[in-house]
Order: sequence, then C-alpha cells, then structure tokens
Amino acid sequence: MEIIEILWAVAMAAWTLMVIYGTRWTYNRWTSQGMEEMVAVYYNRKIVHMLAAGVVLLVVPFVFTNPIFPLIGGFCLGGFTAFMHRSEHRMYWMQNPENMNDSSFAIMLGLSVYLLWVLFDDPWLAVLPSLFMAFGDGVTGVVRNKMFSKRTKSGWGNVAMAIVCLPMGWFIGAASITSIPLWGLMSGALASFVERYEFGPIDDNILIAVASTLLLIVGATYGPLF
Repeated sequence: MEIIEILWAVAMAAWTLMVIYGTRWTYNRWTSQGMEEMVAVYYNRKIVHMLAAGVVLLVVPFVFTNPIFPLIGGFCLGGFTAFMHRSEHRMYWMQNPENMNDSSFAIMLGLSVYLLWVLFDDPWLAVLPSLFMAFGDGVTGVVRNKMFSKRTKSGWGNVAMAIVCLPMGWFIGAASITSIPLWGLMSGALASFVERYEFGPIDDNILIAVASTLLLIVGATYGPLF
C-alpha cells in the first residue's frame, strides 16, 4: 500500500509542476494582449492555488493513509518555490519579486494537514483549512484582480471567499469523521475574515491556515454544537 501512496505522491508532484509551468503559457498570452505583467502574475498564482493545490487536496483523503505525504509535499513545494525566488531562475510568470507568499502557502498547507490528521485521524477535516487557502483565497484573488487589476485587500474579495468557504466548511465538516458542520462553517467564516490582513512576514496564507486550524481543533475536541 505504501508503494501505491508513493506513486500517488509522485503523480501529484508531476501534476503540480505541470500546472506551475503551464501557467507560463497563460502569462505570455495575456501579456501579449496588453495585460499588465503583475496582473497576469496574480491571476496565475490563483490558478496554481486552485488547479495545483486545490485539486491535489481533494484527492488526498482518497489515496493517502499517512499524513506524512502531504507534509513532505508541502515542504518540498515550499522549498522549491523559495529556491526559485532566491535564484536567477525566478518563475516570473507566477512569482511576485516583492514577496514569497507562494512558499508560505505550500508550507502552511503541509503543516495544517499534518497536524489535524495526526490529532484527529480525520483526513477530510485535515484538508479543510488548506482548501480554504486553495479555493477560497484563489477566488478572492480572481475577483479583486478583475475589479481592480492589482493586488488589493478589498472587502469584495472577502465576500467572494465567504461564498466559497462557508458551504465548503459546512459540508466537509459534516462529512468528516468528527461530524462538526457548524464548526466547519465558522472556520470558513473566520478564514474569510482574516484573509484581509497581513502583518509583515505573516501573510494571509499563514493567518488563514493558523486561524481555521485552531478553530477546528477546538471544534473537533469539543464536538458538535447540536
């Protein structure tokens, strides 16, 4: 069984790299049509959030029995993107030279999934905060980019994130072993709220993962509210 899981991990890594390098095509297409470079970069980052991380996270509970695989995957991706930032080979089509949020995204994904999985032996609960980062924050970026054509923390993005994260939190919370739909709903609301804030090196990815993970720990420990 572990061999199969290793093969799945390799396949997921290949898929992630394919999405990352595939967005170079969208960058070239958009910029050739007159889109500002950083606008194209921001769109591509959100594509990677949803198509790479989001799709992988949805598969994780079905194929892995050991949370070490998501942990290693998150740290490998975080290390890879950090290295590319620091080297002469920065992935200009999706990496912002002013921050390394893509690296913190990957690392927090791995940590959050691993911690919740180890604590509660519940893979669906474990991936929930990272799904907030992948799809919730992904939609947020697309909406803000479409409205303002720049990176901003407009509240409209948080509304869009809540529309995605609240039902996601409810249904995955209900489907999890711990069966805590209301806690899942509240964690989605909290993630949508804290996404708007950043404090120096503590970016929105860190805040989303930490806040929603901690609330789910409380909820899974306390149990269903009704």
